Amino acid sequence: MCGVIGTVAKTHVNQDIYDALTAIQHRGQDAAGVLTCDGNKIALRKANGLVREALHAKHMLRLQGNMGIGHVRYPTAGSVSAAEAQPFYVNSPYGLSIVHNGNLINARELTQNLLEADLRHLNTESDSEVLLNVFAHELQRLGKINLSPEDVFTAVTAVHERCLGAYIAVVLIAGYGIVGFRDPHGIRPGVWGTRQTEQGTDYMIASESIALDALGYQLQGDIQPGEAIYITKEGQLHRKQCAKNPVLSPCLFEYIYLARPDSILDGISVHSLRAIMGKLLAEKILKEHPNHDIDVVIPIPDTSRTAALPLAAELGVKYTEGFVKNRYVGRTFIMPGQKLRHKSVRQKLNPIALEFQDKNVLLVDDSIVRGTTSKEIIQMARDAGAKKVYFASAAPEVKYPNVYGIDMPTAEELIAHNKSPEEIAKLIGADWMIFQDLDKLREAVHRCNPKITQLEDSVFTGQYLTGGVDTSYFETLHDLRSDKAKQAKAVVDASGQIIEIYNEV
Repeated sequence: MCGVIGTVAKTHVNQDIYDALTAIQHRGQDAAGVLTCDGNKIALRKANGLVREALHAKHMLRLQGNMGIGHVRYPTAGSVSAAEAQPFYVNSPYGLSIVHNGNLINARELTQNLLEADLRHLNTESDSEVLLNVFAHELQRLGKINLSPEDVFTAVTAVHERCLGAYIAVVLIAGYGIVGFRDPHGIRPGVWGTRQTEQGTDYMIASESIALDALGYQLQGDIQPGEAIYITKEGQLHRKQCAKNPVLSPCLFEYIYLARPDSILDGISVHSLRAIMGKLLAEKILKEHPNHDIDVVIPIPDTSRTAALPLAAELGVKYTEGFVKNRYVGRTFIMPGQKLRHKSVRQKLNPIALEFQDKNVLLVDDSIVRGTTSKEIIQMARDAGAKKVYFASAAPEVKYPNVYGIDMPTAEELIAHNKSPEEIAKLIGADWMIFQDLDKLREAVHRCNPKITQLEDSVFTGQYLTGGVDTSYFETLHDLRSDKAKQAKAVVDASGQIIEIYNEV
């Protein structure tokens, strides 16, 4: 997953983009980048690290202009070098830059077509650069000296026809404006909002609504599946549906784990849905373990808190905080190598022994992916004095890889793949464990937004909405995502240089 920002305002936008990226930093801690446009001048800064590490005062001073885009990266089966940080830029036609969250299933075929038929050069292995060049080629085919909104929408329509997968993208067209567009299934989230100032109306597109909230924007809604929103540099808004058969099918894992709880995605409060998830999970526990001996419910911070609190209330059991989190250690489920994850868990969480001593503890987490983290945490609870340790997952069993922009491992590295809850409990060292029911979770989403009748839930079902996901694709994915591949990649990219480009069009 990644986070994208795009904005057109009446004043310089560099600080707004910086602040918005900070608000969605949870979507990517690997790299950050900002590109702005002042008249026809493009300024770009991107580097590895957090926003505050990648962007310093000297860079901000040079990022001038009233429109721009920004990105935070969580690498997905690709390089972790600064060269593949976003935004990406091509100078023909017009001068185009992109920020993108998602994954193209047919990136390999598109790359070959771009090289051989469209005669466009690609400098990286990133599918985001592929997406940019497809859009660029479709604009160039129009042969227009001056672009109209309809020309932009024509190019987006062609992108939807050629590109298979998940994407929310914002493209900056130098001297014209920005366009945000979302794949026909709306798998990855994208919202937009406005802010009224003395000078006029400012516009922002973002991965999550929290970015708008943090800067005083009013959420106007979501970019609809297949829709494109084009905002000119003067601040004129144009919208058009550019896909033939769009069906809203948001990623279920966004609500479970990825998004901040204070965000609203596709009309659903993430906080409210997670609270419902906790209540539903408690109902299942009472059904399967009516005579449970749970003394205390303890969440595994941070994302499980919202579910754990109503779960404890429904069970009539004490809720308490039992782990202190070191917030300077990143998320662990995509770290390369089991040894690194093992070490990271111990650095990330420390138990408060008083809350575990001589108690039967129910640990609640948002989900279980590899199981490495869960096993370590259960052992920490036992070391802290717990008599029994039960484990509850607010999500169903993650059995299949994600192909739409979340860097989950290959199937054989997923602990729930081809295993029962009893087998999983034994592997992670729990006395018993319980998973959320997928049907109940779907029902909860529909309850929050009745317009959502279909979800991207392939990690639970193995059913991939877009098609194009076959044995050959999974073999390629394995070569990129296995622990062995990531460890090798990390060594290769350890010396990747920081990229800093300032280009005038």
